[in-house]
Amino acid sequence: MSHYLLIAGGTLFSILGLVHAIYTICDIYRPRHLAPIDQAIIDQMTSAGVRLARGRTNMWDAWLGFNLSHGLGVVVFGLVCVGAGVFAGRLALPKATLLIPVLVGVIYFLLAIRFWFRVPAVGIAIGTGFLFMGWVLY
Repeated sequence: MSHYLLIAGGTLFSILGLVHAIYTICDIYRPRHLAPIDQAIIDQMTSAGVRLARGRTNMWDAWLGFNLSHGLGVVVFGLVCVGAGVFAGRLALPKATLLIPVLVGVIYFLLAIRFWFRVPAVGIAIGTGFLFMGWVLY
């Protein structure tokens, strides 16, 4: 049963990450998902350089890049969790190893509560719950 829970949790994280990445790609062409409501702010972000990049990029492009890499990172995290569910029994992983995805899920949940909005927080809570129960039952 634990491997099904790990697969379910990982799948949910992968879906959330994929949606985030798709929204970001759409925002490259028509900003309306992860973009400010006020077009003037997008214009200001486009004209504002990033100090660390010394003029080689602007804040809007950095914003898009951060969001795209974040979404893809969550997809990879989810796939690792799915892989853990598929292969955990065959690889005889120590139970403590399966606590790592739970801790990552908790961190994502805390970030969602503090910085994001309700839908990802709920999805992350459910996904982390699946990972936690998978760990408990392993």
